[in-house]
Amino acid sequence: MKKITKQTYLRWYEDMLFWRKFEDKLAQVYINQKVRGFLHLYNGQEAVLAGALHVMDLTKDKMITAYRNHPQPIGMGVDPKRVMAELYGKGTGTSQGLGGSMHIFSKEHRFYGGHGIVGGQIPLGAGLAFADKYNGSDAVTLTFMGDGATRQGSLHETFNLAMLWKLPVVFCVENNGYAMGTSVARTANHSEIWKLGLGYEMPCRPVDGMKPETVAKELDEAISRARKGEGPTFLEIRTYRYRGHSMSDAQHYRTKEEVAKMQEQDPISYVLHTIYENKWATEKEIETIDARVKDLVSECEQFAEDSPYPEKSVMYDAVYEQKDYPFLPHKL
Repeated sequence: MKKITKQTYLRWYEDMLFWRKFEDKLAQVYINQKVRGFLHLYNGQEAVLAGALHVMDLTKDKMITAYRNHPQPIGMGVDPKRVMAELYGKGTGTSQGLGGSMHIFSKEHRFYGGHGIVGGQIPLGAGLAFADKYNGSDAVTLTFMGDGATRQGSLHETFNLAMLWKLPVVFCVENNGYAMGTSVARTANHSEIWKLGLGYEMPCRPVDGMKPETVAKELDEAISRARKGEGPTFLEIRTYRYRGHSMSDAQHYRTKEEVAKMQEQDPISYVLHTIYENKWATEKEIETIDARVKDLVSECEQFAEDSPYPEKSVMYDAVYEQKDYPFLPHKL
């Protein structure tokens, strides 16, 4: 595994803080109705992405996930200003404003969404891995999902084929405890989601998802297996979301005390504590990072505010190949 150093922790702190503040800004502008539709925020789960990015080869590896998907493309290299613009529905967004919060996508940076259908990305992730194996690439696909998606039949069909064909894919459940408002305990007669891999003789295990180094260690092993042609791994990465399922979630299914207790394990605070404990940065240096993050979030907001909405014709061009739009009334 690539060594975890002082610079790693400083990068983790800055990246994770930026993702958190980026999401906080989205929550703010959502209330002001500048972002519409559903909005699912990643607050609390940042260590999962930080650990994954540390061990991925971003020149060839791929990532696909569900609809809690704003920080991931940023981590993969997408300009955060374009991600913010996409959420605003602006023409400068990653999908020209047509995808919105749940469908961010960047082929250039090997980020394949952002999927609104629960579990829909699981077979697609295996398909990306199949393509790499077919074409002789040693790239690996990380396929993320929520705990609710593990109850979908598509997961079991995908696991079967992924093991049969020894596909270079790592399946990662970001288990934040709740599928919308339904706890893991209410969806199955066991709460050890990782054990679903046992039925397919797929290597599987639980992972502490609140510390980036533990995520990095387990994912490094899984990615190495996949890259060597040994097939998939299934990891249950146990994390927690500090905000609701979406902005419309009243969160009646959990107590404020539960959230407060989990906030004591905040992954950003953990990384910052590690930095201070090892004297890797002074308070002044951390303040400089904080200011840099704040400025970048402001730049993203301003870019999205100033960007134009897409032209009406873009909507048709993205759907119809034939330019006279034969299936629509001609008087548009």
